[in-house]
Amino acid sequence: MALAPTLTSADRAPSERVITGEGLVEVRVNEQPATLRIDPAAPAMPLINRSVAESAHLKMKSSWGVGIGYAIGNTSVMSRTQVVRLDLGNGRIKRRVGWTSRPFAAVADGSIGPEAFPETIIRFQLRDPRVGAKTVSFPMDRDSTALGIFGNFSATFGQINVGGEPMRVRFDPYHARSLVTAGAGARLARSYDGAITGQTEPTEIFFGVQRPVRTLILNRPLELGRLMISSLGIRTTDDGSINSIKEVGVPEQHVDPDEIVVTAKGKKRDTRRDTLSLGNDYLARCSSITFDRGEKVIRLTC
Repeated sequence: MALAPTLTSADRAPSERVITGEGLVEVRVNEQPATLRIDPAAPAMPLINRSVAESAHLKMKSSWGVGIGYAIGNTSVMSRTQVVRLDLGNGRIKRRVGWTSRPFAAVADGSIGPEAFPETIIRFQLRDPRVGAKTVSFPMDRDSTALGIFGNFSATFGQINVGGEPMRVRFDPYHARSLVTAGAGARLARSYDGAITGQTEPTEIFFGVQRPVRTLILNRPLELGRLMISSLGIRTTDDGSINSIKEVGVPEQHVDPDEIVVTAKGKKRDTRRDTLSLGNDYLARCSSITFDRGEKVIRLTC
């Protein structure tokens, strides 16, 4: 009788891919070579430039296929998609890729998120570890890791709790400034005594789309491990409203206690799209971002 082999701890160890520098990886799309940037803020579905799609002889004009739209404020960027022979360095597999008229980021031949890779652990080594660093874990947002029939078209988010409700956290080291959507900013302002200041500035989000952004000051910082989030940009008109947030230097209006104020309950706002994006202004203080699919957590070491 044959005996089953005994698994050692090394056999059971999860596979890991370590990403350093610019995160560039050589891939092949239908045997066509391309260079993609592995971006923790990018969708799991590889987004390739139109020129690569043409070189790989994808179906550029056919009505067949699945179209995916990405909304950035009031701008929608549509992608065409197709299942191709894709090699990410681990051998050829069938995988759906997308391409758009606007590149997700103006770098290399496209972008790809960490969830696209077969390794259990994807670690972005931003810089050398620092003495006294602390690691904080964020549960992965379930909506961003759910694989549908056509694959995962979303980025992979972490999750925090703000005001008793979950809020998505995106890790975006390739953008200089940390941002929140309007609704997320309003919730942070209520929980951490926030106020808005500064002029509106157009700021690039993704796909080259710029959105109006002001500055949100948190008088009680949001603590994420060793990161103390006290100032960040707020997208003034995206996914919610900033009307409830006070302005820096503007006195609050006090209600006469003898005055009767009548308010009406409206439909509760959907908070699932409320997002905090951590940019390089804070992530520059961190040494690594680790996506652990096995444990379903994202670890940030700062």
